[in-house]
Amino acid sequence: MAEIPGMIRPELQALPQISDRMTFIYLEHCVLNRQDGAITVTDDRGTVFLPSAAISVLLLGPGTKVPHRAMELIGDSGVSVLWVGEHGVRYYAGGRALTHRANLLIRQAELVSNVRLRLGVVRQMYSMRFPNEDVSRLTLQQLRGREGARIRAVYRQCSKKWNIPWNGRNYDPENFSGGDPVNQALSAGHACLYGAAHAVIQALGCSPGLGFVHTGHECSFVYDIADLYKADITIPLAFELAATVEKEDIASVMRRNTRDAMKKYHLMERMVRDIQTLFAADDVSCELQNAVYLWDDKQGCVENGRSYSAKE
Repeated sequence: MAEIPGMIRPELQALPQISDRMTFIYLEHCVLNRQDGAITVTDDRGTVFLPSAAISVLLLGPGTKVPHRAMELIGDSGVSVLWVGEHGVRYYAGGRALTHRANLLIRQAELVSNVRLRLGVVRQMYSMRFPNEDVSRLTLQQLRGREGARIRAVYRQCSKKWNIPWNGRNYDPENFSGGDPVNQALSAGHACLYGAAHAVIQALGCSPGLGFVHTGHECSFVYDIADLYKADITIPLAFELAATVEKEDIASVMRRNTRDAMKKYHLMERMVRDIQTLFAADDVSCELQNAVYLWDDKQGCVENGRSYSAKE
C-alpha cells in the first residue's frame, strides 16, 4: 500500500525545545491554513510556508483568518498563539503550554503566595538588572526607585546618542499612529518582547498572571520577565530606528529588528534559564517522568494509577 503523504503527529518530547525555536512571527490581513507539516500563509502577494515545529509564537493581528485544521497543527506542534491588535500593540487572547507538567507552576504559586519568598524573587529580578551591585539590603521601595533611575538614565543616553528628543513614554493604545516615532517603535518592540516572554512562560507551564513585581493583571508575570531585557534590547533599538527609519515604516522595521536581536542574543534561551533560576527549579519536587501524580502530605508526590489499599 502506498504511503499517504502528510505529517505524523509528533510526541511532545520529539518537538524542538522552546529555546531552539524561532522567536515569533507577526501576521495580519492574511489566511492561515496547513499543508502537511507546514502552516501556509496567504495574502494578495502569494503564499509562504512556515515549519510549525520551528516556531515558538504566532502573533495574529487584524484581518487574520485561521481555520480549524490550521489550529489543529499549531496546537499539536506546541506553538503559542497570541491574538493581538494592530501592530501587535494590544493583547487579546493566548494559546496553550508546550509542557504537560505543572512542577514550575506549583513552584510559582508557592513563591508568589508567601510574602518572604515573593520578596526574595523580586530581589533576584532586580539583582539581574544590577549585576555588579549588592541589593540585598535595599527595601522594595528603594529597589523600585533604583530601577526607575536606571531606566531614565538609559532613555537619556539613547536620546543623546541618536539626537532624538525624549519627552517621556506617551502612547495611546487606541491610536498607534498618533505617537512620535520613538514611542511607536517602543510599542512595537515591547509587544514582540511580551509575545516572546508569554510564549516561554506558557511553554514552561507557568502562569502568565502570577507576577511578582507586577500584580493584578492576566499578564503580570509576562511584564516581569520582559522588563528584564528592555534596557538591553528594545529601548536602544527604538531610538536607533527613530533616527534612521521613516515613521510610516517604523513598526514593521522595529518588529524585524527586535526578532533579529532576540536571535542574536539567544533571548529565548536566556528567558528559560532566568525563569528556572528565579524559581530555583533544581529544588522543585516531582521531577519524575510521568505528568500526573497524587499529592501526599508527607512525601510530596506519590505515583498515580495504582491502588493504595490499607493492606499495603
